[in-house]
Amino acid sequence: MRCAKDEFPVDEDGLLITSRTSAYVGSFDLWSPTHQTVVVGTAAVDTVAQTINLQVQFGTDLTRLWPRFSLITDAKLEPKITGFVDFSDLENPKQWTVISGNRQVRKVYTVHVTVQQP
Repeated sequence: MRCAKDEFPVDEDGLLITSRTSAYVGSFDLWSPTHQTVVVGTAAVDTVAQTINLQVQFGTDLTRLWPRFSLITDAKLEPKITGFVDFSDLENPKQWTVISGNRQVRKVYTVHVTVQQP
């Protein structure tokens, strides 16, 4: 038995489009090039204000960090993370958009990084 193509629609990335309307970040972390977290404690994710606030260890190279998002089921992230990200401009926080499973809801999250004092 064959399924009609419209029964299982996919987006431009080949990901299944679902009926889910939620678009939020569950957790966030930043990794160094050695695949170790550089976050002091836990990042504070505020799904209402759509902000992520975190502190990184003193001495962290802010120019080469790998953001690690945990998203709600079926959501996706834009822009895609394809490599290390430069977080060194602390006055201009990075932003990512979380897009719901049905691809209709878009929520912009702003990542605010501070550096631990020595």
